[in-house]
Amino acid sequence: MTLQRQHAAPQALLEALHQVIPDTQLTRQQLPQTAIDLWLIPPDLPTEKMDDEVVRRIWSDTPYWIFCWASGLAMAQWLLAEPHHVKDKVVLDFGAGSGVVAIAAKLAGAKRVIACDIDLVSLTSCKENALLNQVELEYLADLYACTEQVDVLLAADVLYDQSNRFFLDEFLKFAPEVWVADSRVKNFSHPKYIKIDERSATTWPDLDEAKEFRNVSFYHTL
Repeated sequence: MTLQRQHAAPQALLEALHQVIPDTQLTRQQLPQTAIDLWLIPPDLPTEKMDDEVVRRIWSDTPYWIFCWASGLAMAQWLLAEPHHVKDKVVLDFGAGSGVVAIAAKLAGAKRVIACDIDLVSLTSCKENALLNQVELEYLADLYACTEQVDVLLAADVLYDQSNRFFLDEFLKFAPEVWVADSRVKNFSHPKYIKIDERSATTWPDLDEAKEFRNVSFYHTL
Protein backbone atom coordinates (compact mmCIF):
# COMPACT_ATOMS: atom_id res chain seq x y z
CA MET A 1 0.00 0.00 0.00
CA THR A 2 1.33 3.44 -0.94
CA LEU A 3 0.89 6.04 1.76
CA GLN A 4 0.03 9.56 0.63
CA ARG A 5 1.17 12.68 2.43
CA GLN A 6 -1.69 14.95 3.45
CA HIS A 7 -1.44 18.71 3.03
CA ALA A 8 -4.64 19.91 4.73
CA ALA A 9 -5.21 19.44 8.45
CA PRO A 10 -7.42 16.36 9.04
CA GLN A 11 -11.03 17.27 9.70
CA ALA A 12 -11.43 14.79 12.56
CA LEU A 13 -8.55 16.38 14.45
CA LEU A 14 -9.81 19.89 13.78
CA GLU A 15 -13.25 18.99 15.13
CA ALA A 16 -11.72 17.49 18.28
CA LEU A 17 -9.52 20.56 18.75
CA HIS A 18 -12.42 22.98 18.29
CA GLN A 19 -14.37 21.28 21.06
CA VAL A 20 -11.66 22.48 23.43
CA ILE A 21 -10.16 25.53 21.71
CA PRO A 22 -12.52 27.11 19.14
CA ASP A 23 -11.29 29.15 16.17
CA THR A 24 -7.86 27.51 16.18
CA GLN A 25 -6.11 25.65 13.39
CA LEU A 26 -3.54 22.88 13.16
CA THR A 27 -0.40 23.45 11.15
CA ARG A 28 2.09 21.03 9.71
CA GLN A 29 5.38 21.58 11.53
CA GLN A 30 8.78 19.94 11.20
CA LEU A 31 10.33 19.07 14.54
CA PRO A 32 13.82 20.35 15.37
CA GLN A 33 16.72 18.02 14.50
CA THR A 34 14.40 15.52 12.86
CA ALA A 35 12.72 14.90 9.52
CA ILE A 36 9.39 14.33 11.30
CA ASP A 37 6.34 16.48 10.55
CA LEU A 38 3.36 16.64 12.90
CA TRP A 39 -0.04 18.33 12.95
CA LEU A 40 0.35 20.72 15.89
CA ILE A 41 -1.19 23.86 17.31
CA PRO A 42 0.25 27.11 15.86
CA PRO A 43 3.22 28.52 17.78
CA ASP A 44 1.61 31.98 17.82
CA LEU A 45 -1.63 30.89 19.50
CA PRO A 46 -2.98 34.06 21.23
CA THR A 47 -3.58 32.58 24.69
CA GLU A 48 -4.14 35.99 26.26
CA LYS A 49 -7.38 36.32 24.27
CA MET A 50 -8.89 33.06 25.53
CA ASP A 51 -11.95 33.38 27.72
CA ASP A 52 -12.23 31.61 31.07
CA GLU A 53 -14.38 28.79 29.72
CA VAL A 54 -11.80 27.87 27.06
CA VAL A 55 -9.01 27.93 29.66
CA ARG A 56 -11.11 25.69 31.92
CA ARG A 57 -11.63 23.19 29.08
CA ILE A 58 -7.92 23.17 28.25
CA TRP A 59 -7.06 22.30 31.85
CA SER A 60 -9.85 19.75 32.34
CA ASP A 61 -9.65 18.05 28.94
CA THR A 62 -6.13 18.78 27.73
CA PRO A 63 -5.63 17.72 24.10
CA TYR A 64 -2.09 16.47 24.70
CA TRP A 65 -1.67 15.53 21.05
CA ILE A 66 -1.61 19.17 19.88
CA PHE A 67 1.93 19.52 21.26
CA CYS A 68 5.09 17.50 20.86
CA TRP A 69 6.20 17.42 24.49
CA ALA A 70 9.88 17.83 25.35
CA SER A 71 10.34 14.22 26.47
CA GLY A 72 8.79 12.87 23.28
CA LEU A 73 10.92 15.14 21.12
CA ALA A 74 14.09 14.15 23.00
CA MET A 75 13.27 10.44 22.65
CA ALA A 76 12.47 10.83 18.94
CA GLN A 77 15.75 12.65 18.32
CA TRP A 78 17.61 9.95 20.25
CA LEU A 79 16.00 7.10 18.30
CA LEU A 80 16.87 8.70 14.98
CA ALA A 81 20.46 9.28 16.12
CA GLU A 82 20.87 5.80 17.64
CA PRO A 83 18.54 3.53 15.62
CA HIS A 84 20.16 0.30 16.85
CA HIS A 85 17.99 0.47 19.98
CA VAL A 86 14.89 -0.44 17.94
CA LYS A 87 16.10 -1.63 14.53
CA ASP A 88 14.38 -4.86 13.43
CA LYS A 89 12.50 -5.04 16.76
CA VAL A 90 8.83 -5.00 17.77
CA VAL A 91 8.26 -1.78 19.68
CA LEU A 92 5.38 -0.44 21.77
CA ASP A 93 5.09 3.30 22.39
CA PHE A 94 3.05 3.79 25.58
CA GLY A 95 1.14 7.06 25.97
CA ALA A 96 1.81 7.81 22.33
CA GLY A 97 0.05 11.20 22.17
CA SER A 98 0.92 12.72 18.81
CA GLY A 99 2.77 9.55 17.81
CA VAL A 100 6.17 11.23 17.56
CA VAL A 101 8.09 8.46 19.35
CA ALA A 102 6.29 5.70 17.45
CA ILE A 103 7.00 7.42 14.14
CA ALA A 104 10.67 7.90 15.06
CA ALA A 105 10.96 4.23 16.01
CA LYS A 106 9.55 3.17 12.65
CA LEU A 107 11.84 5.56 10.78
CA ALA A 108 14.73 4.12 12.81
CA GLY A 109 14.02 0.69 11.34
CA ALA A 110 11.75 -1.03 13.86
CA LYS A 111 10.08 -4.12 12.39
CA ARG A 112 6.69 -3.23 13.92
CA VAL A 113 5.58 -0.32 16.07
CA ILE A 114 2.44 -0.27 18.21
CA ALA A 115 1.20 3.17 19.28
CA CYS A 116 -0.73 2.78 22.54
CA ASP A 117 -2.87 5.51 24.07
CA ILE A 118 -6.07 5.38 26.12
CA ASP A 119 -7.25 8.61 24.45
CA LEU A 120 -8.93 7.75 21.17
CA VAL A 121 -8.37 11.22 19.70
CA SER A 122 -4.66 10.79 20.39
CA LEU A 123 -4.75 7.53 18.43
CA THR A 124 -6.41 9.41 15.57
CA SER A 125 -3.59 11.95 15.80
CA CYS A 126 -1.06 9.10 15.65
CA LYS A 127 -2.73 7.75 12.52
CA GLU A 128 -2.81 11.12 10.78
CA ASN A 129 0.79 11.91 11.70
CA ALA A 130 1.88 8.47 10.53
CA LEU A 131 0.30 9.23 7.15
CA LEU A 132 2.08 12.57 7.12
CA ASN A 133 5.41 10.78 7.56
CA GLN A 134 4.57 7.85 5.29
CA VAL A 135 5.02 5.15 7.90
CA GLU A 136 2.72 2.36 9.01
CA LEU A 137 1.94 1.85 12.67
CA GLU A 138 -0.36 -0.41 14.66
CA TYR A 139 -2.75 1.06 17.22
CA LEU A 140 -3.87 0.00 20.69
CA ALA A 141 -6.18 1.78 23.15
CA ASP A 142 -5.42 -0.43 26.16
CA LEU A 143 -2.00 -1.69 27.17
CA TYR A 144 -3.59 -4.72 28.83
CA ALA A 145 -5.13 -5.72 25.51
CA CYS A 146 -1.65 -6.37 24.16
CA THR A 147 -1.54 -10.13 23.64
CA GLU A 148 2.17 -10.44 22.96
CA GLN A 149 5.40 -9.47 24.60
CA VAL A 150 7.22 -6.85 22.54
CA ASP A 151 10.98 -6.40 22.30
CA VAL A 152 11.12 -2.79 23.50
CA LEU A 153 8.63 -0.58 25.32
CA LEU A 154 9.10 3.19 25.07
CA ALA A 155 7.40 5.70 27.37
CA ALA A 156 7.93 9.45 27.11
CA ASP A 157 6.44 11.97 29.52
CA VAL A 158 4.03 9.60 31.29
CA LEU A 159 5.24 9.97 34.89
CA TYR A 160 4.05 13.57 35.42
CA ASP A 161 1.35 12.28 37.76
CA GLN A 162 2.57 10.43 40.86
CA SER A 163 -0.30 7.96 40.43
CA ASN A 164 1.23 6.81 37.15
CA ARG A 165 4.40 5.46 38.77
CA PHE A 166 2.90 1.97 39.07
CA PHE A 167 3.35 1.66 35.32
CA LEU A 168 7.08 1.21 35.88
CA ASP A 169 6.27 -2.27 37.21
CA GLU A 170 3.54 -2.92 34.65
CA PHE A 171 5.85 -2.17 31.71
CA LEU A 172 8.06 -5.07 32.74
CA LYS A 173 5.20 -7.49 32.05
CA PHE A 174 5.13 -6.52 28.40
CA ALA A 175 8.78 -6.09 27.41
CA PRO A 176 12.20 -7.23 28.60
CA GLU A 177 13.62 -3.80 27.70
CA VAL A 178 12.01 -0.49 28.70
CA TRP A 179 13.15 3.06 28.01
CA VAL A 180 11.53 5.95 29.89
CA ALA A 181 12.09 9.63 29.09
CA ASP A 182 10.72 12.29 31.41
CA SER A 183 11.33 16.00 31.96
CA ARG A 184 9.21 16.22 35.11
CA VAL A 185 10.88 13.43 37.07
CA LYS A 186 14.60 14.01 37.47
CA ASN A 187 15.26 10.72 39.21
CA PHE A 188 13.20 7.94 40.70
CA SER A 189 14.19 5.08 42.91
CA HIS A 190 13.24 1.75 41.38
CA PRO A 191 15.26 -1.47 41.63
CA LYS A 192 14.65 -2.35 37.96
CA TYR A 193 15.57 0.99 36.36
CA ILE A 194 18.68 3.13 36.16
CA LYS A 195 19.15 6.70 34.93
CA ILE A 196 21.29 6.56 31.78
CA ASP A 197 21.39 10.04 30.32
CA GLU A 198 19.99 13.55 30.30
CA ARG A 199 19.16 15.46 27.12
CA SER A 200 17.94 18.97 26.39
CA ALA A 201 14.71 19.57 24.46
CA THR A 202 11.72 21.89 24.41
CA THR A 203 8.05 21.23 23.96
CA TRP A 204 7.09 22.07 20.38
CA PRO A 205 5.64 24.59 19.72
CA ASP A 206 7.74 26.10 22.50
CA LEU A 207 5.59 26.73 25.60
CA ASP A 208 8.36 28.80 27.15
CA GLU A 209 8.49 26.30 29.99
CA ALA A 210 10.80 26.69 32.96
CA LYS A 211 14.41 25.71 32.26
CA GLU A 212 14.11 22.69 34.55
CA PHE A 213 11.52 21.15 32.20
CA ARG A 214 13.88 21.42 29.24
CA ASN A 215 16.15 18.73 30.64
CA VAL A 216 14.86 15.25 29.84
CA SER A 217 16.08 12.30 31.90
CA PHE A 218 16.41 8.88 30.27
CA TYR A 219 15.96 5.67 32.25
CA HIS A 220 16.53 2.07 31.19
CA THR A 221 15.75 -1.31 32.66
CA LEU A 222 18.63 -3.08 34.34
